[in-house]
Amino acid sequence: MENRKRPLEADSCPDFIFKTPEKRVSEVQLQDSDYMRWGVDKTCQYLRRENLGEWEETFRAQKMTGIGLRYLNDAELEKIGIECLGDRLRILHSLRKLWQIQADPHKVFNDPIHGHLELHPLLIKIIDTPQFQRLRNLKQLGGTYYVFPGASHNRFEHCIGVGHLAGRLVQALNDKQPELLISRRDILCVQIAGLCHDLGHGPFSHMFDGLFIPKARPGLNWKHEMASLAMFDYLVNDNDLKPVMEQHGLVLPEDLDFIKEQIAGPLDTNATEDQKQTGSSSWPYKGRPKDKSFLYEIVANKRNGIDVDKWDYFARDCYHLGIQNNFDYRRFLKFARVCEVDGQKHICTRDKEVGNLYDMFHTRNCLHKRAYQHKVGSIIETMITEAFLKADKHIKIEGSGGKMFTLSTAIDDMVAYTKLTDQVFEQILNSSSPELAEARHILRNIICRRLYKCLGQTQADKPMTVTQENLRAWERELAECSFHNVSLQPEDFVTNVIYMDYGMKEENPINNMRFYCKDDPNKAIQIRKNQVSKLLPEQFAEQLIRVYCKKTDQRSLEAAKKHFVKWCMDKNFSKPQDGDIIAPELTPLKKSWSNNNDGEDGGEGSSGEVKYSALNGQKKAKKLDF
Repeated sequence: MENRKRPLEADSCPDFIFKTPEKRVSEVQLQDSDYMRWGVDKTCQYLRRENLGEWEETFRAQKMTGIGLRYLNDAELEKIGIECLGDRLRILHSLRKLWQIQADPHKVFNDPIHGHLELHPLLIKIIDTPQFQRLRNLKQLGGTYYVFPGASHNRFEHCIGVGHLAGRLVQALNDKQPELLISRRDILCVQIAGLCHDLGHGPFSHMFDGLFIPKARPGLNWKHEMASLAMFDYLVNDNDLKPVMEQHGLVLPEDLDFIKEQIAGPLDTNATEDQKQTGSSSWPYKGRPKDKSFLYEIVANKRNGIDVDKWDYFARDCYHLGIQNNFDYRRFLKFARVCEVDGQKHICTRDKEVGNLYDMFHTRNCLHKRAYQHKVGSIIETMITEAFLKADKHIKIEGSGGKMFTLSTAIDDMVAYTKLTDQVFEQILNSSSPELAEARHILRNIICRRLYKCLGQTQADKPMTVTQENLRAWERELAECSFHNVSLQPEDFVTNVIYMDYGMKEENPINNMRFYCKDDPNKAIQIRKNQVSKLLPEQFAEQLIRVYCKKTDQRSLEAAKKHFVKWCMDKNFSKPQDGDIIAPELTPLKKSWSNNNDGEDGGEGSSGEVKYSALNGQKKAKKLDF
């Protein structure tokens, strides 16, 4: 025990004793983090520091810069006059330090999805801030946790996973294609962007920016990505991280712009709109030049949606939901490489992987159908939104300068927004304030499982542009029907419109992906859907209309369900799946809702026709034979 204590006794010794080898290595490497920007003088300075000054004149004669160092090998060194093998090995050993993994101590995380992963010390500095730690209290799947008991994971672990995967993808490209000249700065910036991409999420994640803010502040075009940029700036400034970033080799403000551009796209949105209108091909990004365009496709791929953000939430969400994940990102890492397409460098994959990418987007769609847009989870988020709207002006959050903000205005001040998490649910639920009585009642109904009931789901023949005014009009129409002498009001109905797609609305995202063949890995090609399979979807987006009823007594619910079936008939929407059970006296009235097996869609174009008596709802079969 005495021996264990002895090192602690050194606390009284002078500071110079504690300059450990690790620190000295770190200080050297921090200066070398961007060696590809070196000129001849800087290159020779490095040689002198590595005790290789005897070869300085040889390198000067060859006008050797930092970029050229990456391509030096034993044969090249012998060619320029370094004859002794031992000297060549010494030089190569010193040069290899420039692009090897840094010697800084990395912290190891044991993640249930990716196993043991190591993060750079600068990433740890970012994680250990109040702005990032806030993510521990934001459910990744919002209200879905009230349906799937295992979906208790948070944005915190997702962001760490995305930062890890971003590093793996950019490092894989660097290992396979050193000619891309990916620097340590590039790798570190991509990792930071992955780590910080979701800093701006609000309570219950997508519920906040998808449901609450549009209703609380109509007309405001706000998304969580905008808050992520503001929160990142606040995180850096509040924790005085700029000097730390510069110590680790980042160049400011250039690299800060690069990080934010990876999260939300070009920072100058006006210039981007002008380019779209004029058809200009000028490069819209400030953080990195056009020859590094592929770096913008790693964290948030605006081109085709294939990015490490999806890879992590596919694996993580499936794990916690208990749903099988059909996409393996590790295979994509094996085949990813950069090719030039129309003057820009893009991340491509092997032609044989096209089927796996269709599976990836199919997995995304299945997750939305089975979990993210689950009918019970969706109405719980709707009810939470209603409670937040009623509580909005009564919840006060102190922001910068002592100014007070509400739930909906906290997004305007990052000091206040840092304090806004899922815990506001419990704050309302456990309050005794009379002003919060209505909101508290709604949340207690959720806790006690007194939920609004789903009447059914339908679809229009063609996609519609649906506004809040349309939704209110539909609710008035639903209330006009009358069954069993039950009177229902528009406010008794809730209509939700849900959009399902492959991530790019009606567009096939694979059309924006490029592939390479085994015979020529540097030439990018496009693979169309008809070259892959005839079993792939014809459409890549659909619009679902769900209707809920707030009254849950049996009599009102039965009448409301019939209201819904009748309303679908009147609007010429698709027949609800249980329409024949709910309203057997109504569904025969609509010819296109017939159940004959000759037409898969039950439409009028089927080869046989079934006539019905509308009087008693009994089928009088009169089939036409051909």
